[in-house]
Amino acid sequence: MSTRTTDPLLLAGRVLTLIMQGIMALGVAALTIVLPAIVFFHDKINAEIASEVAVGPGATVTDLPVLPLVGIIAIALAILVLAFRFFGFLRQIIETVGEGDPFVPDNADRLTKMAWHLTAVYALSAVAAAIAVTLKSWVEAIGENDFHVAVGFDLSAILTIVILFILARVFRKGTEMRDDLEGTV
Repeated sequence: MSTRTTDPLLLAGRVLTLIMQGIMALGVAALTIVLPAIVFFHDKINAEIASEVAVGPGATVTDLPVLPLVGIIAIALAILVLAFRFFGFLRQIIETVGEGDPFVPDNADRLTKMAWHLTAVYALSAVAAAIAVTLKSWVEAIGENDFHVAVGFDLSAILTIVILFILARVFRKGTEMRDDLEGTV
């Protein structure tokens, strides 16, 4: 039952999800280049930082904290991959709406996966923030005083996750009800 619509809102949703996936893919590509570069060229990075940073007499710039940086970049990479997949699931849901049949079991599964992906992003963000706090002393040692790490409880993220899980149940129940109705007709 494919009744494809030309709804401008659905078109905008399709385009936006594709754009977001493109941005996530670019981010993944960039971080995939940066991650090994930090590991293999950290001595050159240290030398460059030391030549750029003015320190007092007898003071030295501490070495680049490679392990925390690699950890944060790896977490950012994982978050971008999860976001890429999240927007892919959303685009697939938008496609089923455009085809005129959103109450399919796959959409309930997609919404559940989206909720789990968002949960993972939220958890990984908290880990990245905790690691970033350990970088504060190094950043201050090279003369940057504007380094701030926002650590806190994000109620909107939790609410979005709960809404996605509830919507998944609504879609699952709607699919069951439609199947029951079609079975009785």
